[in-house]
Amino acid sequence: MIKKPVEIKQDDGLDARPIALLVQQASQYASQVYIEVGTKKINAKSIMGMMSLNLSKGENVTVVAEGSDEKKAAEGIETFFSQIK
Repeated sequence: MIKKPVEIKQDDGLDARPIALLVQQASQYASQVYIEVGTKKINAKSIMGMMSLNLSKGENVTVVAEGSDEKKAAEGIETFFSQIK
């Protein structure tokens, strides 16, 4: 299992479009991918789950990946958060 802390840097936080892109990115990996915020642990491949987080700028989340390609998945999601506009 790999855990990577990430800060949300998008000015408007994550709305529907970036969340849809995040779900697409997470779905490319065989590993289970979760986003942890506080006590919530949401499947990053679930668009409804991700929408429920209502992430805003400055929030810290943890990317959790577990499975055969967990390193690639964790790095891919971390890169996604750093590049999304």
